Amino acid sequence: MAAKKNNQSNTTKDINYYKKKFWRVFAYSLLGVLAFFLFASWGLFGSMPSFEDLENPDSNLATEIISSDGVLIGKYFKTNRSQLKYSDLPKNLVEALVATEDARFYEHSGIDGRGTLRAVFSLGTNGGASTLTQQLAKQLFHGEGSKFLPFRIVQKIKEWIIAIRLERQYTKNEILAMYCNVYDFGNYSVGVSSAAQTYFSKDPKDLTIDESAILVGMFKNSGLYNPVRNPQGVKNRRNVVLSQMAKAKMISEAEKERLQALPITLKFKLESHREGMATYFREYLRDYMKKWVTENKKPDGSEYDIYKDGLKIYTTIDSRMQSYAEEAVAAHMKNLQQQFFIEQKTNKNAPFVNITQAETDRIIMQAMKNSVRWAQMKEMDKSEDDIIASFKVKTKMRVFTWKGERDTIMTPIDSIRYYKHFLQSGLMAMEPQTGAIKAWVGGINYKFFQYDHVGQGARQVGSTFKPFVYATAIEELNMSPCDSILDGPFMIHKGRHHVTEDWEPRNSDYRYRGMVTLKQALAASINTVSAKLIDRTSPEAVVELTKKLGVKTEIPVQPSIALGAVDITVEDMVAAYSTFANQGVYVKPQFLSRIENKSGEVIYEPIPESHDVLNKDIAFAVIKLLQGVTESGSGVRLRTQGGGSGDNRWTGYPYMFTNPIAGKTGTTQNQSDGWFMGMVPNLVTGVWVGCEDRSARFKSLTYGQGATAALPVWGYFMKKCYADKDLQVSKGEFERPANLSIKVDCYPRPAVVKDTTQTEQNTDEFEL
Repeated sequence: MAAKKNNQSNTTKDINYYKKKFWRVFAYSLLGVLAFFLFASWGLFGSMPSFEDLENPDSNLATEIISSDGVLIGKYFKTNRSQLKYSDLPKNLVEALVATEDARFYEHSGIDGRGTLRAVFSLGTNGGASTLTQQLAKQLFHGEGSKFLPFRIVQKIKEWIIAIRLERQYTKNEILAMYCNVYDFGNYSVGVSSAAQTYFSKDPKDLTIDESAILVGMFKNSGLYNPVRNPQGVKNRRNVVLSQMAKAKMISEAEKERLQALPITLKFKLESHREGMATYFREYLRDYMKKWVTENKKPDGSEYDIYKDGLKIYTTIDSRMQSYAEEAVAAHMKNLQQQFFIEQKTNKNAPFVNITQAETDRIIMQAMKNSVRWAQMKEMDKSEDDIIASFKVKTKMRVFTWKGERDTIMTPIDSIRYYKHFLQSGLMAMEPQTGAIKAWVGGINYKFFQYDHVGQGARQVGSTFKPFVYATAIEELNMSPCDSILDGPFMIHKGRHHVTEDWEPRNSDYRYRGMVTLKQALAASINTVSAKLIDRTSPEAVVELTKKLGVKTEIPVQPSIALGAVDITVEDMVAAYSTFANQGVYVKPQFLSRIENKSGEVIYEPIPESHDVLNKDIAFAVIKLLQGVTESGSGVRLRTQGGGSGDNRWTGYPYMFTNPIAGKTGTTQNQSDGWFMGMVPNLVTGVWVGCEDRSARFKSLTYGQGATAALPVWGYFMKKCYADKDLQVSKGEFERPANLSIKVDCYPRPAVVKDTTQTEQNTDEFEL
């Protein structure tokens, strides 16, 4: 009996012993886990994000360039990622994401207990346990991490801690938006905004249900489920997402089946700074921003980084006008280029005209030295002889053509000569009252031709300079458009106005018209009249006025400037002409509306710059002079259906405009440059056309003059703008000043000049 009691006592003792041991182990384990979490949160197992990090994660946001009508026209980025708010996300994408990735997202506080237990007991074979918040934590602060199990466990614990902190710091909707903003969808697209543009050429709000399902499917593995490389795998994954949506009652079974039957349809386009809309303007803006960041610092004194700080640059560019301008340039230049190639077929030194072999060699050598090939070989310490020899070896290359890029084999030196054949163009359109630049086309194709012919390239302006001479005469000599002047032989003798030898300008047709009004003289672009006016006013007065009109290039104080022997950019010419349309007030061209930081706070707003140049009466008198050009001069083809030489290259003709238009054509020496400056009351547009090298040109005025080379771009562009009623481009009269003191309504007389297409030339002797 005693033995039995002893056994019971020992059994009770053993149970109590193991109970105590169990609870001791349990307590130590619990304390160990708690300590582990505590140490992890303190950063003993690697740094943890601070409160400030959670508020402002290192997000590498692309800077966005936005047009005046709210269209995203480009980005600056190292990582192509744009910030979206929850309200910017389409409802179908949010539903698909929650249904597929985290069905209990709105129920948990960062960690899904049920999912975690399921993953533990199934050893991960029955689905993972990561919530969207945990995945966000990993994306923001860890990345993929280590494959080594102990390190992976530490990382998972850190993810839990960060997830809980994120849930405390942000709302569920903010977490969803952040997650959609940080995921890498491949093809240089980070975030839903970039992915929508890259794969579907859409804004996120315009995504359809099946497109949203494709993107959500990519969250599992964007490398594996890449729509470009693996369309079948993507379709299968998309259909899984759609099934999850149907299971969650977000779409019906019938809708699920309809959507699952759809093919994978992409509109794939990699976002690149060399392609897309307004490429030349975006590069001009990039250069501007390089200086801006040094002058406009962050509150902490550091510089903004346009490649990662997620700035929003709101510009004055109108995406519709920009599109029409690019279309106009492309349509006409493609057309005119055909004629240029036809002319050059018989030119042994194509595309150069009337230059020596030594001059040709100098041009080619300069192009070689400016090339990427030369720079790369120089870095490799190659000798100049070796570099030159490499330019004579045939190689595979992709070249630009107006029918698309083409693979070919040629020597680099031949490719230089080939590219010298291409006619270039510059176009800028601006509101004269505000200075807002609405369209900017700096060339024919930024990928192949980076030189900007709007803000970068100053070219000789020809007869488009003459209105500055006439404006000076009206101001200095109290003349009017209706005053008469003799068109006859004229000479400025050596010593007068700094002339080093006798200068006798002649008209392009070598004839004289006798007495003409100033309006008729400008319409016919009579050289002798311009020369007489600058002789009376002095070159100094004309230069002074031109500077007030915003022209920044150096202008020689010589009478010959009256015929346009002056280099000016398209940008400056548009601003100068806008002064006439703005009643004599110069407004500096403006391309920025404001700049915001990634939080939407305005950090910069430019202050408009303007100053008075001419009184209203003089400015209006110049407008009336310029209207004569489109009524009876070289711009009359804007109003007629009549023919003329080169008419098969007048892109978009007939234009048949009936509204008031003030304008001026210009053609420079040997047809190297063709210009047209055109104005309506609320839009001034300048167009230049010519080859990169002035010795590459049309042989005759028929195609090389401004009326054929540049005016058609303006006409085509304006037809597009007028067809778009939302743009509200004016067809009305220019505002006439009250109590106008200058006679501008001249008595009727037979027009001196009809539409002659061979009346423009600029040499030391004559120009129109």
